[in-house]
Amino acid sequence: MPIKLATTVAGLRTEGARLLGSGQGRSQGLVPTMGALHEGHAALARAAVEQNDVVVATIFVNPLQFGDAVDLDRYPRTLDADLALLEDQGVDLVFAPPVEEVYPGGEPLVRITSGRLGEKWEGASRPGHFDGALTVVAKLLHYGLPAAGLPAAGAAPGGLPAYRAYFGQKDAQQLALVRRMVADLNFPVEIVGVPTVRAVDGLALSSRNRFLSGEEREAALVLSRALRLLEERADARQPLDLDSARALVESQPLVGLDYFEVVDPETLEPLAENCRQTPFSGEALALIAAKVGPVRLIDNAPLRS
Repeated sequence: MPIKLATTVAGLRTEGARLLGSGQGRSQGLVPTMGALHEGHAALARAAVEQNDVVVATIFVNPLQFGDAVDLDRYPRTLDADLALLEDQGVDLVFAPPVEEVYPGGEPLVRITSGRLGEKWEGASRPGHFDGALTVVAKLLHYGLPAAGLPAAGAAPGGLPAYRAYFGQKDAQQLALVRRMVADLNFPVEIVGVPTVRAVDGLALSSRNRFLSGEEREAALVLSRALRLLEERADARQPLDLDSARALVESQPLVGLDYFEVVDPETLEPLAENCRQTPFSGEALALIAAKVGPVRLIDNAPLRS
């Protein structure tokens, strides 16, 4: 069946209810995106299609997440290509609203605040970014609720539709914040994290990669190499020696390191002792951000001994 497109909340809800009703659907998946889709987004869509009867994807370039108007203006808008990619994965419905539909009164006076989890790492480099991201995610999660509503995620057969939303693990801090928001504010949705998709050479897929020159893209590979170094040390229960991994990144002249740290996966607080002389044990998350030429890239790796 051809993919459907809705540009209004009313249209989204009407078509979503029709899809659930016509197919006797017991579950609905939501895949929020900002468009300019690539294979990483395709992996999110495939996971949602595999686990749900009806899948809705959203395409919305959220102005609240951009501190720089130039960055917002140059963000790629590729709706036709995005629709084709999502249709190929089996997505049923796409919600691609104009800004006025999501923020009908202009920028909202009341927003979700990301708290201390959103003030560090990416939040320190991009003040207000996560407040804007959580505000639009909250709205999209409400828009995407199955029409009948539901008392809790994961409804059993015979109950009301289950509801799941899919986010990439590449944006690790955002994923942690969305999970925290959903838990703290009792959203009736299950948040599913999907592993980072990488190019053959190891570079994490990102809509921003298209702005890298050939030389810059080659230089950017040092990010995934440094993360892989930590993964290998964690697997072997060796000291992570984060300082030497940082030195590897800093040895690349086209790369300007912002942060490179190993943190607790839930609190995002640094795990200093495990990073240097102590043999690694347990679980952690390695976070890295850097500018490669003019392009800011982020990446991460889960660490397990």
